Amino acid sequence: MDKKISLRAKIQSFGGFLTAMVIPNIGAFMAWGFITALFIPAGWLPNEQLGSLVSPMITYMLPMLVGYTGGDMVGGKRGAIIGTVGTMGIVVGSDIPMLLGAMAMGPLGGYCSKRLDKLLENRLPNGFENIIQNFALGFLGMGLAILGYYFIGPFMLSITNIIAAAIDGLLQTGYLASLALLIEPTRVLFLNNAIDQAIFYQLGMKDALVNGSSVYFMVFASPGPGLGLLLAFCFFGKGMSKKSAPAATIIHFFGGIHEMYFPYVYMRPLMIFPLMLGSAAGIIVFSLMNAGLVAGATPGSIFAFLALTPPGKHLATICGIGAAAIVSFIGCSLLLKISPITEKDEDFSNSKQEVIDTKLEGSNKAYLKAKADIQLSNQSNEQGVDLKNIQFIAFACDAGAGSSALGASRFKKLLKENGVDKDIIVKHFSIENVPKEADLVVIQERLVERANQKVTQPIISIKNYIGDPKLDELINKIKEALS
Repeated sequence: MDKKISLRAKIQSFGGFLTAMVIPNIGAFMAWGFITALFIPAGWLPNEQLGSLVSPMITYMLPMLVGYTGGDMVGGKRGAIIGTVGTMGIVVGSDIPMLLGAMAMGPLGGYCSKRLDKLLENRLPNGFENIIQNFALGFLGMGLAILGYYFIGPFMLSITNIIAAAIDGLLQTGYLASLALLIEPTRVLFLNNAIDQAIFYQLGMKDALVNGSSVYFMVFASPGPGLGLLLAFCFFGKGMSKKSAPAATIIHFFGGIHEMYFPYVYMRPLMIFPLMLGSAAGIIVFSLMNAGLVAGATPGSIFAFLALTPPGKHLATICGIGAAAIVSFIGCSLLLKISPITEKDEDFSNSKQEVIDTKLEGSNKAYLKAKADIQLSNQSNEQGVDLKNIQFIAFACDAGAGSSALGASRFKKLLKENGVDKDIIVKHFSIENVPKEADLVVIQERLVERANQKVTQPIISIKNYIGDPKLDELINKIKEALS
């Protein structure tokens, strides 16, 4: 069957690709943030010698790591090396941190390296393979570095400057809060990581070099709006939504896994409007109180926000998050009072089809329904999963580091609690990196269409990683199959 992929799924896939270049390097970003917070002149422990690490790390180390990761994703280790060499040309040719340029040059280097190896395959004289390949790779790296220095770097710099000028204009005129119209809709469509890390990290690093901190690190990562929504469901939700909301609140606010509140928006799409109001309120308070973080908070938990807040700005951080939560809570609570949760909405799985039908799936509904509603049997399902011999279950999400990690950890615990002694591997991955060895893939339903482009294994789609009946059903079927 000819499967038409929607624009949303294509954008999600591209966003996931960009995110995958940053996520493995988050530790390096956090290390730079801690060094900045501690040792710059305005930091907690000012130290001129250690503070001298800040500029080289943000100018050279971070873009080079991203370029290396992007090259590796496309062209393996050889591609990673060429991606890094090409990224060096962009870095040296620019006067600002070129994270966005590294996201372009890294994959380009990996692709060119891969094509070069393909071109030389089976065409080299015996005994000269190594020397010719290395010379060819060296010339390719040199060419990309020159290309990056003179052309790609200036081009990416101009794009960055245009975006920065537009957002700075919003900040100077007091309209930065209008970004809330972009933030929450893209967040619940799983595009937040890509936009935050590709654009706002770039702007934030540039701003932090000058001012020591930046509000740009806060606009997408704030846990405030989601906190308000989840608290509203804690008090005014019904059934499964109310029961699962307290645990989701803790994981969202303290763990920084924002995907925890997405299912509640899908169940009540109008919730997007109080979320946008809450996000706007938070941004207004951040701006008025001159709040800022020294680095990107990933994951966006309250702990990360407080750890990356420079001295003297913690009140501004708390007030901004609090304002977003209060406004979002009031708006979501009013919606829940005006339009109470119905019996149909109480079960997360029942709300799935309504959301798919009314929102985004269009002509591809029939295919997605068939893909999402896999029926499991004791021995095997129609897709060929032998539950009696199942060995590897993969949980997948946008970046492979948030909700899928939570889901995998929780599922392993459930297997133990249910006395499933069989050694079943349960791991978490980004959608693009689900290994072929996996027997079954568990994924959030809004990502099923995107996953279909990469995943060939049977898929179980779920609404929520906490209390989703499909996960309980899977556990029970595995127990039955093994009994």
